[in-house]
Amino acid sequence: MNVIGIGTDIVECLRIAQMIERHGELFVGRVYTDHEIEYCSSRKAATQHYAGRWAAKEAVLKALGTGWSRGITWRDIEVHNEIGGKPHIRLCGGAGEVSQRLGITEMMISISHCRSHATAYALAVSDA
Repeated sequence: MNVIGIGTDIVECLRIAQMIERHGELFVGRVYTDHEIEYCSSRKAATQHYAGRWAAKEAVLKALGTGWSRGITWRDIEVHNEIGGKPHIRLCGGAGEVSQRLGITEMMISISHCRSHATAYALAVSDA
């Protein structure tokens, strides 16, 4: 296993709450996939979960080494939870293309949050 890139991010939950309050469905639908919206909205502390996914998406971009370039959109990066809660990243669109070009076989992710902050750490690896 070879490390291709790493990324980390931290965000204030209040910032995400304000964006949701200010821009509503427009913001949520632009940043999060339908699956993520369903997951976060079903949680008691929905804002913390939205913030965690925001941080995860930013961390993945850093691990890819691209930022918001090369045709990558927010919804190209999706956080799923395996049975038991372990988060898993799915890449498509521009993010998927960059990942494939770099030879990334897995994007590992760790997400944590509390009332005030959410953080994420991404590790892009290849089998070669």
